[in-house]
Amino acid sequence: MDANTGRNFIERLTWDAVARRIDDGAAAILPIGAAAKQHGFHLPMNTDRIQAEWLAARLADRIDALIWPTVVYGYYPAFAEYAGSSGLSAPVFEATIAEIATDILGFGCRALFVLDTGISTMAPVDRALARLKSHDALHLGAYDGPRFRRAAQKLAEQSHGSHADELETSVMLALAPDLVDMSRAEASPALQHETPEPLTPTDKSSPNYSRSGSYGDPTLATPAKGELLLAAIVEDLAETAAAFLAEKDKSGETTHRSAST
Repeated sequence: MDANTGRNFIERLTWDAVARRIDDGAAAILPIGAAAKQHGFHLPMNTDRIQAEWLAARLADRIDALIWPTVVYGYYPAFAEYAGSSGLSAPVFEATIAEIATDILGFGCRALFVLDTGISTMAPVDRALARLKSHDALHLGAYDGPRFRRAAQKLAEQSHGSHADELETSVMLALAPDLVDMSRAEASPALQHETPEPLTPTDKSSPNYSRSGSYGDPTLATPAKGELLLAAIVEDLAETAAAFLAEKDKSGETTHRSAST
């Protein structure tokens, strides 16, 4: 991460610098990205965190936002059998997100964007934000946007996948190639259920057996695919966030005019 993007991470700032940015109208980003979740034999366990922080930095530059420290423990039941994969129960994770979001909005941030790189985390985060009863928070799924979906459909050669697969491995080859060991990338058979059904590295009789922990074919990954996917994700996130802020500003102006008449 370069020095310019680092300026938006509050952990690198003093509290009064954070306060000034908030007073000047900065929004907030709360990244969610596991740091202790298996990603096959070829990717590090902090794969989600790397992606979440990179994407948060690019989004912050596009919309003027401060980035809170990444939530690295979440609800990841599909990977519990793989050594080192650690997480929280859904209720605890939901409560954690709700409390952090309440704090962030309480400081007066213009808006809060919860940038989520997970799948099983999506529903608990939605519930957490619903508990706030605030119109100032928006849940952003990193891989939900239309540009990403189109790019993924065009680029993917694998027959199935959703975890440590061709697409995610391509993204990591573009972001952190030194952390990817393609010599250990291993394709998984098609499973009976899509994740987040629990995968198993030991029970060969299970319909969800995956020796490596991958679901898909990471051997097909390339850095070029990753660059295109990342560009699509950033555009999706920036467009959605900008539209949310514009609508908020418009609503605020309408409320202000009504109160003045």
